[in-house]
Amino acid sequence: MIEIKDLHKSYKTGSTALHVLKGINFSVAEGELVSIMGSSGSGKSTLLNILGMLDEADAGSYTLDGVPIKNLNEKIAARYRNKFLGFVFQSFNLISYKSALDNVALPLYYQGIKRKERIEKAMSYLEKVGLTPWASHLPNELSGGQKQRVAIARALASDPKVLLADEPTGALDSKTSHEVMDLIQKINEEGRTILIVTHEHDIAQMTKRIVNLKDGVIIDDNKVNQVKALQNV
Repeated sequence: MIEIKDLHKSYKTGSTALHVLKGINFSVAEGELVSIMGSSGSGKSTLLNILGMLDEADAGSYTLDGVPIKNLNEKIAARYRNKFLGFVFQSFNLISYKSALDNVALPLYYQGIKRKERIEKAMSYLEKVGLTPWASHLPNELSGGQKQRVAIARALASDPKVLLADEPTGALDSKTSHEVMDLIQKINEEGRTILIVTHEHDIAQMTKRIVNLKDGVIIDDNKVNQVKALQNV
Protein backbone atom coordinates (compact mmCIF):
# COMPACT_ATOMS: atom_id res chain seq x y z
CA MET A 1 0.00 0.00 0.00
CA ILE A 2 2.83 2.41 0.94
CA GLU A 3 6.39 2.13 -0.36
CA ILE A 4 9.07 4.64 0.56
CA LYS A 5 12.64 4.28 -0.71
CA ASP A 6 15.69 6.29 0.31
CA LEU A 7 13.67 9.33 1.36
CA HIS A 8 15.56 12.52 2.21
CA LYS A 9 14.26 15.86 3.40
CA SER A 10 16.14 19.01 4.43
CA TYR A 11 15.01 22.46 5.47
CA LYS A 12 16.97 25.68 5.02
CA THR A 13 17.62 27.60 8.24
CA GLY A 14 19.40 30.75 7.19
CA SER A 15 22.57 29.77 5.35
CA THR A 16 22.59 26.20 6.63
CA ALA A 17 20.45 23.16 5.81
CA LEU A 18 18.87 20.94 8.48
CA HIS A 19 18.81 17.33 7.25
CA VAL A 20 15.60 15.98 8.82
CA LEU A 21 15.06 12.66 7.01
CA LYS A 22 18.22 10.75 6.10
CA GLY A 23 17.39 7.92 3.74
CA ILE A 24 14.14 6.43 5.07
CA ASN A 25 13.16 3.01 3.71
CA PHE A 26 9.71 1.99 4.83
CA SER A 27 6.77 -0.02 3.52
CA VAL A 28 3.26 -0.68 4.81
CA ALA A 29 1.10 -3.51 3.51
CA GLU A 30 -2.64 -3.17 3.01
CA GLY A 31 -4.50 -3.70 6.29
CA GLU A 32 -1.58 -2.97 8.62
CA LEU A 33 -1.92 -0.90 11.82
CA VAL A 34 1.43 0.83 12.33
CA SER A 35 2.62 3.36 14.89
CA ILE A 36 5.49 5.75 14.23
CA MET A 37 7.35 6.88 17.34
CA GLY A 38 10.21 9.25 18.03
CA SER A 39 11.20 12.17 20.22
CA SER A 40 10.85 15.79 19.13
CA GLY A 41 13.15 16.39 16.17
CA SER A 42 13.25 12.72 15.15
CA GLY A 43 11.54 13.42 11.81
CA LYS A 44 8.22 11.69 12.48
CA SER A 45 6.09 14.79 11.77
CA THR A 46 8.05 15.47 8.56
CA LEU A 47 7.51 11.87 7.47
CA LEU A 48 3.79 12.13 8.21
CA ASN A 49 3.55 15.37 6.21
CA ILE A 50 5.18 13.67 3.22
CA LEU A 51 2.88 10.64 3.56
CA GLY A 52 -0.07 13.06 3.72
CA MET A 53 1.12 14.95 0.62
CA LEU A 54 1.40 18.12 2.66
CA ASP A 55 5.14 18.27 1.92
CA GLU A 56 7.45 16.71 -0.65
CA ALA A 57 10.76 14.92 -0.22
CA ASP A 58 13.99 16.26 -1.71
CA ALA A 59 15.08 12.81 -2.88
CA GLY A 60 13.81 9.26 -2.88
CA SER A 61 10.45 7.83 -3.91
CA TYR A 62 6.98 7.53 -2.39
CA THR A 63 4.40 5.19 -3.92
CA LEU A 64 0.83 4.99 -2.59
CA ASP A 65 -1.43 2.18 -3.79
CA GLY A 66 0.75 1.79 -6.89
CA VAL A 67 0.68 5.53 -7.72
CA PRO A 68 4.01 7.45 -7.64
CA ILE A 69 3.58 10.56 -5.50
CA LYS A 70 5.89 13.19 -6.97
CA ASN A 71 5.90 16.65 -8.58
CA LEU A 72 2.30 17.32 -7.52
CA ASN A 73 0.79 20.76 -7.84
CA GLU A 74 -1.63 21.70 -5.07
CA LYS A 75 -4.71 20.85 -7.14
CA ILE A 76 -3.53 17.31 -7.88
CA ALA A 77 -2.23 16.85 -4.32
CA ALA A 78 -5.64 17.87 -2.95
CA ARG A 79 -7.38 15.43 -5.31
CA TYR A 80 -5.04 12.58 -4.30
CA ARG A 81 -5.49 13.37 -0.61
CA ASN A 82 -9.26 13.25 -1.01
CA LYS A 83 -9.04 9.99 -2.95
CA PHE A 84 -6.44 8.10 -0.92
CA LEU A 85 -6.21 9.54 2.59
CA GLY A 86 -8.21 10.24 5.72
CA PHE A 87 -6.72 12.43 8.46
CA VAL A 88 -7.24 12.41 12.23
CA PHE A 89 -5.58 15.15 14.31
CA GLN A 90 -4.80 15.66 18.00
CA SER A 91 -6.86 18.88 18.05
CA PHE A 92 -9.84 17.23 16.23
CA ASN A 93 -10.10 20.12 13.67
CA LEU A 94 -13.88 20.12 13.70
CA ILE A 95 -15.82 23.12 12.40
CA SER A 96 -17.28 24.70 15.53
CA TYR A 97 -20.53 26.01 14.00
CA LYS A 98 -21.44 22.76 12.23
CA SER A 99 -23.12 19.75 13.82
CA ALA A 100 -21.38 16.41 14.22
CA LEU A 101 -23.34 15.15 11.22
CA ASP A 102 -22.35 18.08 9.00
CA ASN A 103 -18.70 17.75 10.04
CA VAL A 104 -18.68 14.10 8.98
CA ALA A 105 -20.47 14.93 5.71
CA LEU A 106 -17.99 17.66 4.72
CA PRO A 107 -15.47 15.49 2.74
CA LEU A 108 -18.39 14.11 0.72
CA TYR A 109 -19.39 17.64 -0.28
CA TYR A 110 -15.95 18.11 -1.84
CA GLN A 111 -16.42 14.84 -3.71
CA GLY A 112 -19.53 16.30 -5.33
CA ILE A 113 -21.95 13.87 -3.66
CA LYS A 114 -25.56 15.11 -3.42
CA ARG A 115 -26.80 16.23 -0.02
CA LYS A 116 -29.25 13.38 0.60
CA GLU A 117 -26.56 10.77 -0.02
CA ARG A 118 -24.02 12.77 2.01
CA ILE A 119 -26.32 12.82 5.02
CA GLU A 120 -27.12 9.11 4.74
CA LYS A 121 -23.43 8.19 4.51
CA ALA A 122 -22.42 10.55 7.30
CA MET A 123 -25.11 9.13 9.58
CA SER A 124 -23.92 5.58 8.86
CA TYR A 125 -20.37 6.55 9.92
CA LEU A 126 -21.62 8.26 13.07
CA GLU A 127 -23.45 5.03 13.84
CA LYS A 128 -20.19 3.11 13.28
CA VAL A 129 -18.43 5.21 15.94
CA GLY A 130 -21.41 5.05 18.34
CA LEU A 131 -22.53 8.67 18.08
CA THR A 132 -25.92 8.56 16.34
CA PRO A 133 -27.69 10.27 19.31
CA TRP A 134 -25.24 13.18 19.10
CA ALA A 135 -25.61 13.80 15.35
CA SER A 136 -27.18 17.24 15.79
CA HIS A 137 -24.80 18.40 18.53
CA LEU A 138 -22.15 21.06 17.97
CA PRO A 139 -18.51 20.25 18.86
CA ASN A 140 -18.64 22.35 22.05
CA GLU A 141 -21.46 20.09 23.27
CA LEU A 142 -19.29 16.98 22.96
CA SER A 143 -16.59 15.48 25.18
CA GLY A 144 -13.01 15.12 23.93
CA GLY A 145 -13.53 11.45 23.18
CA GLN A 146 -16.75 12.17 21.29
CA LYS A 147 -15.03 14.88 19.24
CA GLN A 148 -12.29 12.44 18.25
CA ARG A 149 -14.91 9.86 17.28
CA VAL A 150 -16.56 12.47 15.04
CA ALA A 151 -13.13 13.22 13.55
CA ILE A 152 -12.56 9.52 12.88
CA ALA A 153 -16.02 9.20 11.27
CA ARG A 154 -15.21 12.23 9.08
CA ALA A 155 -11.88 10.69 8.05
CA LEU A 156 -13.62 7.44 7.08
CA ALA A 157 -16.53 9.06 5.24
CA SER A 158 -14.64 9.43 1.96
CA ASP A 159 -13.60 5.73 2.13
CA PRO A 160 -9.83 6.40 2.09
CA LYS A 161 -7.20 3.77 1.31
CA VAL A 162 -5.12 4.89 4.31
CA LEU A 163 -5.99 6.58 7.60
CA LEU A 164 -3.24 8.88 8.95
CA ALA A 165 -3.61 9.78 12.63
CA ASP A 166 -1.35 12.44 14.15
CA GLU A 167 -1.28 12.02 17.96
CA PRO A 168 -4.99 11.04 17.94
CA THR A 169 -5.03 10.49 21.71
CA GLY A 170 -2.73 13.38 22.66
CA ALA A 171 -5.55 15.56 24.02
CA LEU A 172 -7.40 12.75 25.82
CA ASP A 173 -7.18 11.13 29.25
CA SER A 174 -5.96 7.54 29.54
CA LYS A 175 -9.39 5.88 29.69
CA THR A 176 -10.71 7.84 26.69
CA SER A 177 -7.44 7.23 24.81
CA HIS A 178 -7.90 3.48 25.12
CA GLU A 179 -11.54 3.74 24.04
CA VAL A 180 -10.47 5.66 20.90
CA MET A 181 -7.73 3.10 20.23
CA ASP A 182 -10.26 0.27 20.64
CA LEU A 183 -12.29 1.95 17.90
CA ILE A 184 -9.20 2.36 15.69
CA GLN A 185 -8.37 -1.33 16.18
CA LYS A 186 -11.91 -2.33 15.13
CA ILE A 187 -11.64 -0.15 12.00
CA ASN A 188 -8.31 -1.80 11.21
CA GLU A 189 -9.83 -5.27 11.68
CA GLU A 190 -12.25 -4.37 8.87
CA GLY A 191 -9.21 -4.13 6.56
CA ARG A 192 -8.34 -0.42 6.75
CA THR A 193 -4.66 0.53 6.60
CA ILE A 194 -3.84 2.89 9.49
CA LEU A 195 -0.68 4.80 10.47
CA ILE A 196 -0.49 6.52 13.84
CA VAL A 197 2.14 9.02 14.97
CA THR A 198 2.35 8.93 18.76
CA HIS A 199 4.78 9.55 21.60
CA GLU A 200 2.76 7.37 23.99
CA HIS A 201 4.21 3.87 24.44
CA ASP A 202 0.94 2.34 25.68
CA ILE A 203 -0.85 3.62 22.57
CA ALA A 204 1.87 2.27 20.28
CA GLN A 205 1.54 -1.11 21.99
CA MET A 206 -2.09 -1.20 20.81
CA THR A 207 -0.92 -1.24 17.18
CA LYS A 208 0.52 -4.24 15.33
CA ARG A 209 3.90 -2.75 14.47
CA ILE A 210 6.09 0.02 15.92
CA VAL A 211 8.54 2.02 13.79
CA ASN A 212 11.00 4.08 15.84
CA LEU A 213 12.70 7.15 14.37
CA LYS A 214 15.75 8.91 15.77
CA ASP A 215 17.64 11.78 14.16
CA GLY A 216 15.99 11.18 10.80
CA VAL A 217 16.62 7.44 10.51
CA ILE A 218 14.64 4.33 11.45
CA ILE A 219 16.40 2.69 14.39
CA ASP A 220 14.01 -0.24 14.74
CA ASP A 221 10.86 -1.64 13.16
CA ASN A 222 9.18 -4.39 15.14
CA LYS A 223 5.91 -6.26 15.29
CA VAL A 224 4.08 -5.87 18.59
CA ASN A 225 3.61 -8.86 20.87
CA GLN A 226 -0.19 -8.61 21.03
CA VAL A 227 -0.50 -10.87 24.11
CA LYS A 228 1.91 -8.64 26.05
CA ALA A 229 0.22 -5.51 24.70
CA LEU A 230 -3.20 -6.65 25.91
CA GLN A 231 -1.79 -7.35 29.35
CA ASN A 232 -0.44 -3.80 29.51
CA VAL A 233 -3.76 -2.12 28.64
